[in-house]
Amino acid sequence: MLVFIGILVVVLSVSAGWLAQFIPFKYETQVAERFIKNQTESDDIQTYLQEMADRLVAQQELPEDMMITVHYSDSDTVNAFATLGGNLFFFRGLIEALPNEDALAMVMAHEIAHVKHRHPIRALGRGVTIGLALSALAGVSGSSAGERLIGDVGLLTTLSFSRSQESEADLTALDTLVKTYGHVAGAISLFDVFTELEAEHSSVPTMLRTHPLSDDRRQKLQDHAIANNWPLADDSKPYPTWLIDELDLSEQ
Repeated sequence: MLVFIGILVVVLSVSAGWLAQFIPFKYETQVAERFIKNQTESDDIQTYLQEMADRLVAQQELPEDMMITVHYSDSDTVNAFATLGGNLFFFRGLIEALPNEDALAMVMAHEIAHVKHRHPIRALGRGVTIGLALSALAGVSGSSAGERLIGDVGLLTTLSFSRSQESEADLTALDTLVKTYGHVAGAISLFDVFTELEAEHSSVPTMLRTHPLSDDRRQKLQDHAIANNWPLADDSKPYPTWLIDELDLSEQ
């Protein structure tokens, strides 16, 4: 029996990433609800971001039970990230740093893609992933079991994804962008901004630490667009006037 248990633990440890995709999303949502409160610091901006997410979700064809909820923070942090339960976090600093809606939509589509491909739960680590999987199979309440396994909200906001996961999210986002806007100018604009930020700041902005930028990554997206005959540039959609006024973006 001990040998069997030992073999089972080893098998589960090796296959934790593969196992994560079979954990029901509703269970993942129950766990996230214990730590993430649906609060926002601007109803108008949160509504704008949520409506954008809804449009992009329709293009990505997520499973019916996979809901995306956007949270907005009035912070100058240049960042956005996805975590458990389809929760996305966007910061004012990122919106201010981007030139138009297309570029913001590329970030949004990228974060939605992480959720679609179950990257957050895979990124939790072998121990937590295995624990959640076994709890789900045993029918243990998501709220109590999840709280014990995760421990605190900090774990949900510091998830990092592998290079292959970032690449998968990039390609899904690019496909979403062309379906939504008819071109991939938003992706080009986004990388232009990130390149400038990287050159101008002595300390790397949060977005670039959590979403590593490289010439190879940009080139891969451009090559993928060309291979699919997707227009690289077109008239990008500007931010709505009310958002420009509220964030004082008129001089940017």
